[in-house]
Amino acid sequence: MIDYRVVRPLLHRLDPEWAHRAAITALKLGLVRTERAADDPVLACRVWGLDYANPIGLAAGFDKDAEVVDAMLGLGFGFVEAGSVTPRPQPGNPRPRLFRLNEDAGVINRFGFNSGGLDVFAARLARRRRLTRSSVARRAPAVRGIVGANVGKNKDTEDAAADYAAGIEAVCGLADYLVCNVSSPNTPGLRGLQARAPIERLFVRVLEARRRSAPDREHPPPLLAKVGPDLTEEQLHDIAEVAVATGIDGLIVGNTTVTRPPGLRSRHRGELGGLSGRPLGVHASACLAAMYRYTRGRLPLIGCGGIASGADAYARIRAGAHLVQLYSALVFEGPGLVQTIKADLARLLRADGFANVADAVGIDQDGRGDDARLARNSAPSVSPHVKT
Repeated sequence: MIDYRVVRPLLHRLDPEWAHRAAITALKLGLVRTERAADDPVLACRVWGLDYANPIGLAAGFDKDAEVVDAMLGLGFGFVEAGSVTPRPQPGNPRPRLFRLNEDAGVINRFGFNSGGLDVFAARLARRRRLTRSSVARRAPAVRGIVGANVGKNKDTEDAAADYAAGIEAVCGLADYLVCNVSSPNTPGLRGLQARAPIERLFVRVLEARRRSAPDREHPPPLLAKVGPDLTEEQLHDIAEVAVATGIDGLIVGNTTVTRPPGLRSRHRGELGGLSGRPLGVHASACLAAMYRYTRGRLPLIGCGGIASGADAYARIRAGAHLVQLYSALVFEGPGLVQTIKADLARLLRADGFANVADAVGIDQDGRGDDARLARNSAPSVSPHVKT
């Protein structure tokens, strides 16, 4: 098997997009594995009626065409999100379009929804679902984990909602949950969909598409929207109100940012595109906390952006995230990072007296954070927030 500590210097000599393609190929060939222990029970969580062995997910963007879903689940992720996929194949923006900011542990991309299209994407998910079901029927080992499908729009489509509806219809019976990505900064006009009137129209359209196409109309897959971290307070408030009113099941907060925080050192810091990785962390966390306040905990949230450690994941959970996602940190730390984050997160939860992830969600937003710390200092073995 490949040792990432050995190959990282070699991969980082390659053009970033070629290195990513090499990683996908290695995963398809079964060359990338990690030593994996059973997940600590404290990490188990149930969200949208789905059971997650742990709350650590792979964000969309790594596996755009659903090529290595099970390989990534095998690295220890509790869930993996494939996409974003567009209805028709499109090449995306011209190369170079992916840049490592090594000194900053960040990444800038301007891919522009490069995609093999829905037909290929859906066929891979359908094949996976057939194989998973046959494994269960034979009582053969099957990869555990939740799989999401993230859909976008083609660059030249004027009726954006039609593209999202087509994507939802194509994958509705093939994934455990569905996501509409309305916040990529690399498709012209896309982020405009986050304004109140457009996003309300979009939510109504995609919810209807799900209703039409769900194999089980009584229990359709949860439908989420992925919003960006560059929203104003008014936009965050509007999206929260619309999401609750229309019945969207949850939000992913956030995406890459077009802002450039002060102090970036890499020579690539001025490249156009969306910034992700460590420099995004503070910005994305503040956006998540605001969205939790505006939704008042009525919608499950997934925290995404700048998560690179168990402490990062724990802070995002305490700020209101039921689940978290990462991607860019893998570029710098390798696949073993997943196990490290899970171990550290479990230790932090137990140290603060939590019996599970759900008990910690939003604790810093609900005014319980100081109470928890005081209780821990006075009686370390007991926490008032542990359900008994």
